[in-house]
Amino acid sequence: MKKHQLLVLLLLLGLPIFAQSEKSKSANTVFEIKNPDFKLSPETGMTKQHWKDAAMYLLEGAFSYIHSLDDPMKFPKQEGKSYPQDEGKVPTEKLEGLCRTLFIAAPLLKENPNLVINNIKVADYYRHQITQLTNPQSASYIVPRSKNGGPSQNLVEFGALSISLLTNPEVLWNPLTQEQKDALAKSMLSYGDGPTVDSNWKFFNIFVLSFFKQQGYAVNEKLLVEYLEKSLKDYRGNGWYNDSPAYDYYSMWAFQMYGMMWSEYFGKKHYPEYAAKFEANFADLNNNYPYLFSQNGEMIVWGRSMSYRVGAVIPFPLMGFQKDSSVNYGWMRRIASGVIKQFFTHPDFMKDNVPTLGVYGLFEPAVQIYSCRGSVYWMGKIFFGLLIPDDNPFWTAKENNGAWENEFKKDKVYNKFQGVSEILITDYPNIGASEVRAWCHAKVKDDWQKFRSTENYNRLSYNSAFLWQADGENGEVAMNYVIKNKSDKWEAFRLYNFKKLEDGIYYRDVVLETDANVKFNLADIPLANGILRVDKNNSTTPISMRLGHYALPKLNGEIKTTVRKIKGYEVTIIDNGKYQLATIPLLGWDKSEVVQAKGLHPEANESSVINLIKNNASQKENSIYATLMLWKKSGEKWSNKELLTVKKIDFSSKENTVNVSLANGENKIVKY
Repeated sequence: MKKHQLLVLLLLLGLPIFAQSEKSKSANTVFEIKNPDFKLSPETGMTKQHWKDAAMYLLEGAFSYIHSLDDPMKFPKQEGKSYPQDEGKVPTEKLEGLCRTLFIAAPLLKENPNLVINNIKVADYYRHQITQLTNPQSASYIVPRSKNGGPSQNLVEFGALSISLLTNPEVLWNPLTQEQKDALAKSMLSYGDGPTVDSNWKFFNIFVLSFFKQQGYAVNEKLLVEYLEKSLKDYRGNGWYNDSPAYDYYSMWAFQMYGMMWSEYFGKKHYPEYAAKFEANFADLNNNYPYLFSQNGEMIVWGRSMSYRVGAVIPFPLMGFQKDSSVNYGWMRRIASGVIKQFFTHPDFMKDNVPTLGVYGLFEPAVQIYSCRGSVYWMGKIFFGLLIPDDNPFWTAKENNGAWENEFKKDKVYNKFQGVSEILITDYPNIGASEVRAWCHAKVKDDWQKFRSTENYNRLSYNSAFLWQADGENGEVAMNYVIKNKSDKWEAFRLYNFKKLEDGIYYRDVVLETDANVKFNLADIPLANGILRVDKNNSTTPISMRLGHYALPKLNGEIKTTVRKIKGYEVTIIDNGKYQLATIPLLGWDKSEVVQAKGLHPEANESSVINLIKNNASQKENSIYATLMLWKKSGEKWSNKELLTVKKIDFSSKENTVNVSLANGENKIVKY
């Protein structure tokens, strides 16, 4: 039968021409919140059912590549630094796709073991694929770790697989034959009972060893306890762990999720003392982590693995396991649902039915070399929140804005210092934004993975409203200094040392990696509408430098620039129709300029940033560089008082202090 005759026949019979999930890979749909419930969730409209819908949205996209039980979870490679760069890494790429999409499938299968997507029985697919990992004749075969083999990505994925098996053995494990179970135990334990990376990776060994112990296999319990104790030693208080050496989202969401999941599904029964410690650490995050998110429930783009996006909010639903009366569950769900909306409803989130490696869409500067396209499904961990029962307060409490409603006041700024981790979280009620300042001290020459020394970590601060922009070769910089180095290239500061938080001033020292003679004392003073920087140049050699405000992406129209003069100071304002940013050089700078950039911003191809410039700065001149970096929502007017929030600045070289008189009557003494 000719093709056009077949089409006519199908239409006459009222049959679909294509199967539902055979939709064009390029025609990506945007997630829609259908039948929102604004009575229970007045801020987002999202309920537990909408979380299930979001999980299905991701899983249906992944299964659009699956037509038989033998098809691997392998997706189109994104151009750039992500792997695989050669065929040797393809088996691990497939393993990532399998184990990470299972994060989404496992909770759904818990409720509906008969789930079918794209005419594939989902449970059958995962059980079949899991058993092929030990079949030498299968293209999905994973070679067991050799006797002297080190930690690898296979350990990560087997740890991930163990989490899903631990939470849903009824569907994923019990139906397997004893021979299949034994083969999996042998292969997975070859990795779990072995070396690891001294970071959150220890949990991958912990989960492998714990799952097979639960299933009655003999495991290396001595090593299990060793890794548990070492993981607990990474705790630094206020909910934060140290990820050796970094602090980022992993320091909170990865460690805290692993500790809570392990305790709930294994630890309470087998190692209650360790479980109690992990749960006590988990309880600490309630008073800190929520403040890292904006009033609208948006997360800050900060640190590595940003492509995992919504995974960062998994601690909030897991609070439901503790049923702690001190937790504002309506606020926790509001944040978590807000972050899901932040990404899932963005038109650039999906490409080829798979989330991009990037932030909203593709953004190569935020991609790490250890990621493949399937790595993005690490975000699927958020759907372990579906394991929280329907009648749990996390799902039944009325959504609210928490501290943004009952704690924060307009025209104020709120700092929350995290203690040992030296992290400062700042909340700005006037625009509903959150901000973070945290660790960065990694040299490019030592950073073989090329992420801890980059813009993912080295910005002076990170803000939920103003996503970080990558540096340009011509000195374009946002929220950092760049210095013209001995190689005549612009080099960003990255070697920071925290000094103290005192009187609302966050102090750090910084030195240029390629020239120890270039060094600064930095002082950040968060204000109600922005930041006052009062930095001291201690360099013993003349330098040319630039300092950037946050950048604005070009959205629906041109970014407008306005220049005003107030009491001898030049004010530069840029406005993209959503926000306005203003920069006022108070001391030290030669001039301001608005710099246009292309391909450097995660929200748009074109962007603008205000840069301050100083050429041949030397100690013979005034060594203090004072700058106001302010913001407002677009459409709001600036008064002169709002723009010139500083009345007077006096530097005492003898005392090594700067006395700052603010327009609101406050005095700040910067003590280097």
